[in-house]
Amino acid sequence: MDFKENPAIYIQIAEYVCEQILLKKWNLGDKIVSIRELAIMMEVNPNTVQRAYDFLQQREIITNKRGVGYFTEADTMERILSFRREQFMENELPVFMRNIYLLKIDFKEIKTLFDQFVKDNFKN
Repeated sequence: MDFKENPAIYIQIAEYVCEQILLKKWNLGDKIVSIRELAIMMEVNPNTVQRAYDFLQQREIITNKRGVGYFTEADTMERILSFRREQFMENELPVFMRNIYLLKIDFKEIKTLFDQFVKDNFKN
C-alpha cells in the first residue's frame, strides 16, 4: 500500500479495513485478517497494525475474541460510516472545497462527474 504523509499510517490502515467492509470484501460478523497477515500485506510493522486495530476496537468497529482473532459485528456499518464521514469532513473536504472555489468549478459539473463515476465504478 502506498501511504500518504497524513494522516498517520495506523489511521490509513484503519481506513483500509473500513473500506474492505464497506465494499463488502470482508463480511459483517466474519473474522478479519490477522495483525500479522495485514502487516505483511501492507509492508508495515505489526505494531502499526495493532495500533490500527486498537483504534478500531475503541470505536467498536471490530472486536477481539481472545485466542480466535478479530471480528466485525453485525451493527458495524453505521459506526464505519460515521468514522469515515468524520475523517472525510476533517481531512479531505476542506481541500476539495478550496479547489472548487479557486478553480471556479460549478456544482452541476461535479454532480455530472460524480454520477458518471458511480455508474462506472459501482455497478450493482
